[in-house]
Amino acid sequence: MTSQPPDNVRAALRALPSVDRLLADCGDLCAWYGRTATRDSLRDVLDAARHAIRTGDADAGTPADLIARARDLLERRFAPSLRAVINATGVIVHTNLGRAPLADSAISAMNAVARDYSTLEFDLTDGKRGSRTTHAQAILCELTGAEAALVVNNNAAATVLMLSALAFGRGVVVSRGQLVEIGGGFRVPAIMAQSGAHLVEVGTTNRTRISDYAAAIDEQTAAIMRVHASNFLQIGFTESAPLAEMAALARERGLHLLDDVGSGALYDTAAYGLLAEPTVPDSVRAGADVVAFSGDKLLGGPQAGILVGNQAAIERLKRHPLARAFRADKLCLAALSATLDHYRRGTALTAIPVWQMIARPLDDIRHTAQTWAAAWGDLAQVIDGESTVGGGSLPGATLPTAVIALSVNAADDFLSRLRRADPPIIARIAEGRVLFDPRTVLHHQRERLVETVADLI
Repeated sequence: MTSQPPDNVRAALRALPSVDRLLADCGDLCAWYGRTATRDSLRDVLDAARHAIRTGDADAGTPADLIARARDLLERRFAPSLRAVINATGVIVHTNLGRAPLADSAISAMNAVARDYSTLEFDLTDGKRGSRTTHAQAILCELTGAEAALVVNNNAAATVLMLSALAFGRGVVVSRGQLVEIGGGFRVPAIMAQSGAHLVEVGTTNRTRISDYAAAIDEQTAAIMRVHASNFLQIGFTESAPLAEMAALARERGLHLLDDVGSGALYDTAAYGLLAEPTVPDSVRAGADVVAFSGDKLLGGPQAGILVGNQAAIERLKRHPLARAFRADKLCLAALSATLDHYRRGTALTAIPVWQMIARPLDDIRHTAQTWAAAWGDLAQVIDGESTVGGGSLPGATLPTAVIALSVNAADDFLSRLRRADPPIIARIAEGRVLFDPRTVLHHQRERLVETVADLI
């Protein structure tokens, strides 16, 4: 015979309220999360209470306790996995944290076209169907000096598209020193194969001369390509062919010159104490037929792959079937146009967060760090540190900064508590202390960070 539970267990089980009884007191939860989800959460809570009673906990809590548990369960279930965080790491273009935060104007532009219908593919002048490729083209041409432009959904797509459209079934000559792999397993040889182009490797890992490119060209060659080093830096006994020489060779042999500059810099980074990064206008002036770059790195805009170059080449890209598969949506185009407008107006340094952070004076950062340290007490010390650009831009380059080093017990546990805050705070550890770099904390998040850390100490 099956043994019966003790009388106190049976009594506790009978005392549990029904789902319907609890549901009657959950009007606010039903209104916010829906009746079905609320009912399911109450059932889960009651199941857990029955299990607790059967395993020795005779007090499962009051109805109010059960509803509170259901509320917590609903909050966890409905919490989005994609959330805003506070970046206190000092990495400006942090790929894992969404790369470039957007300017206020870009956010407003997205809100406007998201809330209402838009002229995405409609020409207001003649009242007929238009093309989404026109929206950012004029300003991109103005800023880069290119004849034409096309926006797709990221720079990997841009690379695949230009290779597929201009070199399918033919050879593309690339230096061995530029056959890079970046985050997520993006490898240049694999992308080349996927596009249908044939990779022709020239030179050595550290040295590639213009003569190496010239010797590799044959009747099957379609293009010469330069690839941005992204997240690594070659130093020492190195040599690479200047882009202008590559352009001259391409013109002489009737080939395309393709330049993947990656980071999308429109400003001279050397002017801000960083290494010189290839700029898009420089590539256009040097004679590249197509220049591909990201929208959400040093450009400081939304995720996008941007292609600029001569009219004939860009038109071939626009007509290729992959152009539709890779096309940018209205939110991207709105945010990108608003971001580019700051460059046109000369306000990028003050309006685009990435450039605000790069150009922020060290004295200003140090003052902020001292203010935060004073709020956090004796456990906090301001020390010299280094910020990095990140995001596959300017590998190895750093900017001097001032960080707050917080001495706490169990630094890893403190980082975990920071990540559970609302909003989560992402910091780093060095020499057993938790470090916070004010350079990458957005202005509207500073007060919240200071309060949260003070509460957790």
